[in-house]
Amino acid sequence: MGGLIMMLADWRDAPRAGGLAMAFRAMAYWLVRYRRTWRGTIVVSVANPILFLLAIGAGLGTLVEGPVEGASYLAFFAPGLLAAAALQNAFVEAGFVVNSALRRERIYSTAAATPLEPGHIFAGHLIFITLRLFLSAAAFVMAMALFGLIENIAIALAVTLAATLTGLAFATPLAAWAVTVADFPQLNTVFRFVVMPMYLFSGTFFSVTQLPAPLRAIAYALPLWHGVDLSRTLALGTATLGTSLLHIGYLTALCAIGAMIARITYRRCLHE
Repeated sequence: MGGLIMMLADWRDAPRAGGLAMAFRAMAYWLVRYRRTWRGTIVVSVANPILFLLAIGAGLGTLVEGPVEGASYLAFFAPGLLAAAALQNAFVEAGFVVNSALRRERIYSTAAATPLEPGHIFAGHLIFITLRLFLSAAAFVMAMALFGLIENIAIALAVTLAATLTGLAFATPLAAWAVTVADFPQLNTVFRFVVMPMYLFSGTFFSVTQLPAPLRAIAYALPLWHGVDLSRTLALGTATLGTSLLHIGYLTALCAIGAMIARITYRRCLHE
């Protein structure tokens, strides 16, 4: 809890601090904590997706005949995997970590006993999750650049932001729900029966146009498909303004809805 004590230093000024300042004060704890644990997150956040990229994209992908949506399979697959990796990272950070912060480690409860309001605690943690998603996506995009899949810095930044938004669109409503979960195995159930099917059928590995019409309609409604298509079209240079705005609007709406729900669930769970 040393990091939490550092975060709450200078107590007497806390009531006079604005909401954003309080949120950053809450984020400070997660930064201090991450300084000691970042090495353990590299495998899950960066190494696993890159090894996946090597194995399927550069290995198995060479057996795929012809272009996929006008690109090589590696160029098609990499942006999809980037978005899917952001989804998985979001589930870990906003699912398991959020639930543990309340139920097991009691981090939220300790913070709630200070001038920090539940909204500040949620916002501070969400800012940190956003930073984690961005850094993981940036590392993956750098690996894509080594494969010659990213042409310039502008595209690299756009794809990184698209992947970050994809993860955030899932992380925000997930955190709002995870803070209410009393039974930790429920998170594993959601991962198996929600995250993994979404991972497999949102266009990460193949074009959703190959699916039967009913399944295709479901895929188009999934948030990961919007993230995959946004990341892929930006990386391939085939993005259109209208479609990109549709994807961004859909993902941003999920973030907003999740934030509104989290204001209720965090207050209920931390003040009851």
